[in-house]
Amino acid sequence: MGETRKRGRKPKAPASTTETMDFQYTSASNATQTDYVAAQNDVFSAANDSVATAAAAAKNDANNPPPARRGRGRPRKSEAGHMEDTEPHAAASPERRPYQNGAVVLEPPPQPVAKWESVAARVVPAMDAVVKVFCVHTEPNYSLPWQRKRQYSSSSSGFIIGGKRVLTNAHSVEHYTQVKLKKRGSDTKYLATVLAIGTECDIAMLTVSDDEFWEGVSPVEFGDLPALQDAVTVVGYPIGGDTISVTSGVVSRIEILSYVHGSTELLGLQIDAAINSGNSGGPAFNDKGNCVGIAFQSLKHEDAENIGYVIPTPVIMHFIQDYEKNGAYTGFPILGVEWQKMENPDLRLAMGMKSDQKGVRIRRIEPTAPESHLLKPSDVILSFDGVKVANDGTVPFRHGERIGFSYLVSQKYTGDTALVKVLRDSKILEFDIKLATHKRLIPAHTSAIPPSYYIIAGFVFTAVTVPYLRSEYGKDYEFDAPVKLLDKHLHAMAESTDEQLVVISQVLVADINIGYEDIVNTQVLAFNGKPVKNLKSLANMVDNCNDEYLRFDLEYQQGVLVGR
Repeated sequence: MGETRKRGRKPKAPASTTETMDFQYTSASNATQTDYVAAQNDVFSAANDSVATAAAAAKNDANNPPPARRGRGRPRKSEAGHMEDTEPHAAASPERRPYQNGAVVLEPPPQPVAKWESVAARVVPAMDAVVKVFCVHTEPNYSLPWQRKRQYSSSSSGFIIGGKRVLTNAHSVEHYTQVKLKKRGSDTKYLATVLAIGTECDIAMLTVSDDEFWEGVSPVEFGDLPALQDAVTVVGYPIGGDTISVTSGVVSRIEILSYVHGSTELLGLQIDAAINSGNSGGPAFNDKGNCVGIAFQSLKHEDAENIGYVIPTPVIMHFIQDYEKNGAYTGFPILGVEWQKMENPDLRLAMGMKSDQKGVRIRRIEPTAPESHLLKPSDVILSFDGVKVANDGTVPFRHGERIGFSYLVSQKYTGDTALVKVLRDSKILEFDIKLATHKRLIPAHTSAIPPSYYIIAGFVFTAVTVPYLRSEYGKDYEFDAPVKLLDKHLHAMAESTDEQLVVISQVLVADINIGYEDIVNTQVLAFNGKPVKNLKSLANMVDNCNDEYLRFDLEYQQGVLVGR
């Protein structure tokens, strides 16, 4: 697998802190890509050496230990969480047992079992439910929306749950053309059907119509949300081999995380177990063999090592129950407000808050929120569903822990109501707020719908989405895209559910558009003096226009005038 480097600190990467999705691509140039990954990351064969060393030590007699040697690779972790050397310990003194038939029986004490070994032993039965996911993707070409990009293949992980269903990551089957699953120890790939894709939570649900696939496999059982320092074992099919892989670690952090694929913030677990390309969609088991999460992304940074992220069971169960309740995935609702902290004492005094009152101040309200007329800017949210909100926007989570109050909102389902208590003009008011999904002016995803476009006189009109910006300006679109578009992407709110940001993406040069060749990604504000609401309304206005000229008013006071 390319040139093998010595273990040690990773070479500095030119990119800054990024969170990357992890699923393994396979193509004709797979060998080249594998070499690149090996050059960027440490060689991870040391885990196999550690297992072999532990197994050899267990087979040796306690009174005749093998010669001590320095173990290779990273020292494994003990129950207390500190680092422990892999060298074998000296044999312990025999333990005296009670008299048996007048003789004292001397028996060596039981050998201690490392925590990760006991976890792996309990996980073994559930490992048969972990499958390898093969997907062929056909991604739309957002810059040239009348065509698609070349197909490519990827492999990732998944696992079987009750009801003859399989869970994996949404990004593992994004823009899928064909999905196939292969069980552990099997040589057969089974065609799968995608039942639901939860873009925000990065979870997808699959099924297989062939009954043979489900034979001899017990579904994975879900466990409770783990505590800090609880042992976890990540199982999957990462890069570096074709067979199943097991890595272990502990829960390092539990908080609201940024989901890179979904462009949302939901509850997440940070673990120190290795999560590599191909691990995406694989389960994370606790020491009882129950699934406590789904591996989905990791942090790649020159100053960080072994930082992986897992989708916890509350988010997974929300996705499953949402599908069972509605027959489709409806998403995670939002309150529809932007708020600011109230940690400044003068600000709290100016808002009429008493010394025993805490909360956050509403800055803006989404116009598309169902109950946007109830709440007002400068209202102070005191509690959500009876749970008091602190001045920093957090609520009690578990013993000794606090979490952002958006966690309470994400526990609800689309269409549910919540009791919100606010302070307005020194008066406490209560509202039953209906929760709905977020309607962005610039959507983060387009689902399976191909991008829409409209061409007239060589001008290509399209609606701006995040995939479009990524297609035009690459991964660093937040730095390279035009400032006007970025400002609307980060701060603008849709005034209606069907509002779109329409731009002239490019000009196909022709005699009729001479002089307009340099117009690129410029917003269209109006047509013949009428505001442009979305791409469909623009097309209808142009098609129904009887004027001699077509006049488009663009951003930066720019204008386009062409004859019919």
